[in-house]
This record gives sequence, structure tokens and C-alpha cells, in this order.
Amino acid sequence: MYNLSKVAHRRLLPSLTRNTGILSTFSRSYSSGVSGPVIGIDLGTTNSCVSVMEGKNPRVIENAEGARTTPSVVAFTKDGELLVGQAAKRQAVVNSQNTVYATKRLIGRQFKDPAVQADIPAVSYKIVAHNNGDAWVEANGQKYSPSQIGAFVLGKMKETAEGFLSKKVKHAVITVPAYFNDAQRQATKDAGKIAGLDVMRVINEPTAAALAYGLDKSGDSTIAVYDLGGGTFDISILEIQNGVFEVKSTNGDTALGGEDFDSHLVRHVVKEFKDESGIDLSGDRMAIQRIREACEKAKIELSSTVQTDINLPYITADATGPKHINSKLTRAKYEGLVGDLISRTISPCEKAMKDAGISNKEVNDVILRTQ
Repeated sequence: MYNLSKVAHRRLLPSLTRNTGILSTFSRSYSSGVSGPVIGIDLGTTNSCVSVMEGKNPRVIENAEGARTTPSVVAFTKDGELLVGQAAKRQAVVNSQNTVYATKRLIGRQFKDPAVQADIPAVSYKIVAHNNGDAWVEANGQKYSPSQIGAFVLGKMKETAEGFLSKKVKHAVITVPAYFNDAQRQATKDAGKIAGLDVMRVINEPTAAALAYGLDKSGDSTIAVYDLGGGTFDISILEIQNGVFEVKSTNGDTALGGEDFDSHLVRHVVKEFKDESGIDLSGDRMAIQRIREACEKAKIELSSTVQTDINLPYITADATGPKHINSKLTRAKYEGLVGDLISRTISPCEKAMKDAGISNKEVNDVILRTQ
């Protein structure tokens, strides 16, 4: 089995670094006839962020909450209010059916797509078929395309940039997974247009990460960018010669990401609870939303500890009274649960190496980028 992490020295770049790479390549736009600022937007499955150029350096902008990333979550309240970002995420448990997330995975996909069908039982909101067969979402009785949901998030990014710059923003560069097809790329551009942005270009996410990485790197090298985001996985092989990047190959899986890792853990917790109590929570959307949030938190905690607890009091009740989830999760157990997902990244890596015409010994550096 091919282990990419053992090929060469590893570097871990957060999504913020990838975002700086977007604008670094477009600093020349300020002197090429473009009127007004150009913003770079990392439209992520889980989180999004926006940056602008300050002189020759990119600046990632803090949102109203003071954070440099904004959850890619949109909610529709019973009062008709639209919430985007952290405000939407905070009320997800009590409004789970009308809080949508991870819709980037639906962009440019048909409802009958196996990847879409696999997502339907994993989310708390409704995924429905549009008249043309595309996968849409439904909230408060209204249907929305993934592009419309993406536009709400992009609009939030635009608003954040305008608040920082104290001026209107019209032009943007947006990242997309390297393996996005033409329909998915066009749907992303459509989202930008709906949000009132002129999308100058969409740039591959791994390429953006590599551009940021290479800004201060001297000499020639071959690098592999292993980009496992919230909803998609990409692997790109790039050559750097005298500061010039050339993408030799790219591969990936547009239906593999952090959301799948969360879903694996959610299914484990639901099964464990059913085995203990005899109660199946899979049809309880509010309970699933609570479990998903707890699982995401546990996953993050296991990055710095070998064991964590998933405690959810009053998750449901039966004739005997209230029921609670009290589960211990070790890092070893979690790694076993998601081992098949890690294995799914190996084949794209091997194909990318083959397409680039290189062996693993010719890779100088591996950039690990995570959401």
C-alpha cells in the first residue's frame, strides 16, 4: 500500500494559507485595468474565508465575530429570517430541518447521483430533486439550488470584505476542488453572480495552497498537495521552477471529505446507542444534529488527546424515562472507524503520480492541507 505521508517532508497548511495563495497570484489585477479591489474567497464545504491584498501581501479578513473563518451554514427561521455563518450554526439543533450545510457537495450534481443519495440520510435537512433532475435542498417549504445556498455564503464573504474596506466589492477569485467538472465550476460561478460578484476566475484549491507555500521557497522542486477538505479530496502534483508553477497532474474524489468522517462517527454512536437502549435515533433529525455536532467536536479533540467523551444528556426518552448518550472514544477506535476513508485517498494519489510520470522518490515535499 502506498503511503503518501512517508514520501517526503510533510507540511500542514490550514485553509487560511490556501486563501492567501489565491490573491498572491492576482496582485497584478490592481494594475491591469480592474476597477476596485479584488477579493479572494475560499468557499469551503465546512468553512469559508475571504482575503484582500494589502500592498503586496494578502490579508485574511476577520468577520463580525472576530474569526477569520465563517461556517458555510445557512439557516431559514420560522420568522422568515435568513442566517448565515456562526449565527446559523448556533441554532442548528433547534432548527435542524431548516439549517443547511455541506451543500458544496451537491453543486452541479444530479439528485440520482450515488454521492447525493449517500448524503441524504447523513444530513438533517431535505435534499430534493428539481424539475431538471438536479439536487436541490428544501427549507421552510421553499426549494433552493446549491448555487443559491452558496450565494448566501459568498454574500456573507462579500459583506465582510466591504465592511473591512469601507467600499463596494465587485470582483472576486474563488477556489474550487481540482476535480470539479465543468458543471460544478459553472455552478460556483453562478453562485458568485447571484451574490453580486464578477468571478474573474476559479482556481483549483490545491494549486492555491501550493502557490502560498511556494512564495518564499527557492530552488526547483516537485511537490504533492494532499488536500482533504470538508467535502472533497484532491491530490495535485506540481513542479516549481524559478518560482513558476506547473500543474503536472491532478486527481481526487469530490464526494470524500471531513463530512464523511463525521458521518462515520455519527453512525457508530447511533448504532452503539441502539445496541444499548434498543432505540433507533436515525430518524430523529434533532437528535442526529446534536450527535453530529458532538462528533465533530470529539474528532477535533482527538487531534490533541488520545481519548475523549461524547456526552449528550436527554437525547430522547421512552416509557422508562429520559435517555442519555455517554460514550468514550479513543483515537485508535476512531482511526479504525475511518480507515476505509483514508484508504480511498490512496488510489487517486497513485493515479496522480502515474499521470505526472514520476515516482514517489521524485517528490520533494508533501503539503497536507486540511479543512
